[in-house]
Amino acid sequence: MSQGKADTRRQTRWLRAAQQRGGPMRLLWPVSLLYRSLIALRRRLYAMGVLRVHRLEVPVIVVGNVVLGGAGKTPCTIALVNHLVSRGWRPGVVSRGHGRQGADATPVHANASAADVGDEPLLIHQRTGVPVCVAARRVDAARALLAAHPQVNVLVCDDGLQHLALGRDLAIVVFDDRGVGNGWLLPAGLLREPWPPAPGSPFRPDLVLRQSREGQPGQPVDAHGLPVFDALRRLATHALGPQGQRVPLAQLRGQALTATAGIARPEVFFSMLRESGLVPEQEIPLPDHADATAYAELLRHPADVVVCTEKDAVKLFPLLPADGTRQAWAVPLELAPDPAFFAAVEARLAAVTAGR
Repeated sequence: MSQGKADTRRQTRWLRAAQQRGGPMRLLWPVSLLYRSLIALRRRLYAMGVLRVHRLEVPVIVVGNVVLGGAGKTPCTIALVNHLVSRGWRPGVVSRGHGRQGADATPVHANASAADVGDEPLLIHQRTGVPVCVAARRVDAARALLAAHPQVNVLVCDDGLQHLALGRDLAIVVFDDRGVGNGWLLPAGLLREPWPPAPGSPFRPDLVLRQSREGQPGQPVDAHGLPVFDALRRLATHALGPQGQRVPLAQLRGQALTATAGIARPEVFFSMLRESGLVPEQEIPLPDHADATAYAELLRHPADVVVCTEKDAVKLFPLLPADGTRQAWAVPLELAPDPAFFAAVEARLAAVTAGR
């Protein structure tokens, strides 16, 4: 696990440095100007039709972020999909399936391997029950999903903001407590694209969702007139086991715990556990989208009870011994957007469907 720890430490150091305009980031700033130029050229080519934007027969909602490193787009996707289902829509979800093996369009089912479909698409399917399909090209995933599930009447694209080939009818940008970091583009800062977007610029997003933890107000976001909504992010008061068991989180207090998280910012999960009253004896950060070998190595450590995120659980739970000699629990992350956010989404969908 030493290599994984080293990768995680490097990632953490860079994410922290990109919050400031210090010496290392200043050295990288000229490279970020080249990156900005390439982004602008690519957008112009799509806007002019030189590169093709594929429009589909159903509305497409894109959920993404403009900052690197886990701003909370997957929890937003899950919350949005579950809301759409509650309102009578029949959504499907498409994704690239980061870190998976293969590139072809692949449907996601409840017992799929994260290595085949990606950890986040598998989690989305398990949490929502709606059809999910992954492919290297999101357009291919969308077409395969609609062909297999003709009842789907709205598509949600998880993490597709910078992927312009799939036409979108509504684009949602998610921010977390870091805001825009130091305000510079990669590799000198966190930004994947320039922010804020100028009014009238091609592929300008439609809505901004600003996430914050309980007791910690969200960072101000300059959105140049875009509607900004807030969402509260917190850990659930229960944990889930490998067979769907559900226990109060308080029941784990006082136990010998090892906490692990293979997400972009593991320290955030560890901090939220401590705020919930759990005090792990070990905190083992893993690289984002860590593969199964990292979790297998984790299980060779002393037999503490393991607590992890749901994203980790889709890879960790299948590795647990069948005899139940190792306990592991996943603590869900809950996202509660302002009801006005959902109302804005529904208003846009109503306008799009009426126009068609």
